[in-house]
Order: sequence, then C-alpha cells, then structure tokens
Amino acid sequence: MTKQQEIQIFDSKKVRTVWDSDTEQWYFCVVDVIAILTESSDANAYWRKLKQRLKAEGNETVTNCHALKMLAADGKMRLTDVANQEQMFRIIQSIPSHKAEPFKLWMAQVASQRLDQMQDPELSIDQAIADYKRLGYSDKWINSRIKCIEVRKELTDEWERCGVQQGQQFASLTDIITKEWSGMTTRQYKDHKGLNKENLRDNMTNVELALNMLAEASTTEISKQKNPKGYQQSTKVAKEGGSVAKVARKQLESKTGTSAISSNKASDYLISSKDKKSEE
Repeated sequence: MTKQQEIQIFDSKKVRTVWDSDTEQWYFCVVDVIAILTESSDANAYWRKLKQRLKAEGNETVTNCHALKMLAADGKMRLTDVANQEQMFRIIQSIPSHKAEPFKLWMAQVASQRLDQMQDPELSIDQAIADYKRLGYSDKWINSRIKCIEVRKELTDEWERCGVQQGQQFASLTDIITKEWSGMTTRQYKDHKGLNKENLRDNMTNVELALNMLAEASTTEISKQKNPKGYQQSTKVAKEGGSVAKVARKQLESKTGTSAISSNKASDYLISSKDKKSEE
C-alpha cells in the first residue's frame, strides 16, 4: 500500500485518514469516527466493547479491519484500527447516533473529491490554496508554496527516472540538499523551529521557501545534465544543487546583515481563525 495520511474535517472535528493509491480508496481512523458519532469521552473503550460485540455476532467487518500507524495526540506514531468506506458504513450501522447519516454523506463526498482531483490535478491545487488561506497564510506565501510543490514534484520525478527509490533514499537526498544550503539536516531544521511532526516547508518564511526551491530546482537541472545512475551518484548531484542555494543565501546575508534561516514557525506569525473573527 502506498500510503498518504491526511487530516479531514467533519463538523469542526478532525478525522485521521489514509489514502491508499494502490486501491484508490480512503481508510478512516475508527476511534476518530466513533468519537464524533458518540461524543464519548473514551472512544477507544467504546470501540473495544463494540468490536467484542461485533466479533461475537460473527461480523466479518471487524475481522477485516487492520491497523496502521497514525499520528496520535502525543505526537507519536501509534497503531490504530482503520476501515475503508464500505467497512466504515457497516460499523456506523451499529452505532446509534443522529450524526450517522450526515457522516455517511460526508465520507462519500471525501471519496468523490479525491477521485475528481486524480482526474483533474488543478482541483488539488485549488483545495490546497483554500486550506492555506483558511489557516491564515498570505497570498504571497501561498503562491511560493504552490510553486515549491511543483518544483519538488519535478525533482522526485527526476529521482525516479535515475533509479532512486522512494522512502529512505528520497529522504536522505533531501537531507543532503537541505544541509548543503541551510547548514542543517531536515530534522535539525525542524528542531531549530521547534517542530515535531509538522511539515517543514509549511513553516518556512518566503525567503526560506525561495532558497529551498532554488536548491531543489538546481538539483533537478544538474541531474538532467549529468544523468546519474541510482542513489549513490545522485548524492553528489544533490550536494551540488544545494550549493547553488548556499551561495545565494550567503550573498543575501552579506547584503542584509541578518540570517536567512529563521527560527519562527507558522504558528508564530499566522492569524488564527479565532483572531480573524475578532478582527472582523
């Protein structure tokens, strides 16, 4: 399964989900759904009892559910039961709740939107822009971030062409690029900003995004010219691409007298939804 985790929102409540690109379907975190439908203070306990009852009744839905590691409230990745849309419908039938039908309609909408986005990638971009605006990012930052996503996709496509494997090798090459231009690995950069599981790029300033984009775009162009074979040869190209942005960073810092690397994270400067309403 090629997994992509996303947080979905139903009635202002978070639902952890995983998109399986192989089967083209969503998997929903069962306890998150139960917490919404039952408003239980202990959704885990509710699910344990419900699972026992369904198993005793010979319900195969529970048997077919499996667990995936998802980000928990404590910031750690923990195994939790997930169910696809069909399985989730059957579980919901066993939960008395006035929210059951609206939630079913919402799940169907989530699935439909994803399929629409696969057919028309522009819809994904539109959704990303809307989400970033909702979080309080400026139009200028959003434009840079969307461009950054495009540049990143071109780079990963180039890595795949060169025989680099997704996962650890992608992460390792990203670390090389990041460390070359910023002086820090991705993890060190996150620590510098006080981040845990948050996306580093979502917490970069406009300048940081521009430098990171230059590093990745340069790596892509150098790779196209040198045509490395596999991971080992690509590490040298990654370092060369990062060095282009390093030069730009040093020149900028010499002109401004300040570091281009910020310790600020998004929550330090974004206007929250609550603050927005207060201003209005």
